[in-house]
Amino acid sequence: MRWPRCRGWHQSFGDNHGILKKHAHKLPEVNFSDDGPVRHLHLGTDWVQGSMYLENSTALVLEYIQRMMAWLLFVEPDTVPDRCAMQLGLGAGALTKFCAKELHMLTTAIELNPQVLVACRGWFKLPADNARMHVVLADAALEIQNSKWWGTVDALQVDLYDHEAAAPVLDSLPFYNHCRRLLKADGCMTVNLFGRASSFERSVEKMSAAFGQDAIWAFRPTREGNTVVLAQQKPCRPKRELLMARADVIEKRWGLPADKWVRVFKPMLA
Repeated sequence: MRWPRCRGWHQSFGDNHGILKKHAHKLPEVNFSDDGPVRHLHLGTDWVQGSMYLENSTALVLEYIQRMMAWLLFVEPDTVPDRCAMQLGLGAGALTKFCAKELHMLTTAIELNPQVLVACRGWFKLPADNARMHVVLADAALEIQNSKWWGTVDALQVDLYDHEAAAPVLDSLPFYNHCRRLLKADGCMTVNLFGRASSFERSVEKMSAAFGQDAIWAFRPTREGNTVVLAQQKPCRPKRELLMARADVIEKRWGLPADKWVRVFKPMLA
């Protein structure tokens, strides 16, 4: 097991310098550990904040991270490279790498902790910013209120936890209203709900207030206790036959266990 300190994160933060400086004293140090073929990201504790296969850096290791891709069931697979993804919370960069490198989407990640970005670039094989992928160092709660992002996102993936992993850092009705404003007409948000202090019912109630009750879908919890919830900008109920057909394409094209998703994923108002 290795627990090095992440150094060298003093870089230019542009317009966000003041925000990041304000939070700097609160941000945990970033570590990683290797467990056989898998590398894990930690924020100063034993809690796993992200993972990567050492020999296949773009594959999605964790089951809940795979389920964050369930929005693929609601779009035609051939349209995916023309779409835009955004992650709130970089983690180990798994979703950012997958969307940019495997799905060939325009991809933006918003991350508060500059040490996490340095860790992803140094230890988790996250590429430098390029024409298809970039990372914004900013407070997600504020950044998503910037009108330049409104109506630009097809797939919004929210995974915002602190080093204690006790509850989502952002989980309010105003936050989910801002998230909905980011989405295109057929866009989806997926959210990871996990933590000792979190309440699935309260979180879903807030998402329902922002998106509408008929727009909310949820997975069964994983064995680790992560529940992924999906919210649609415009509610729709694809027939099971269509979902299964898309799941088959998703499995063959991108190697994700989408057939299983259809069995354990359903609208909250069935």
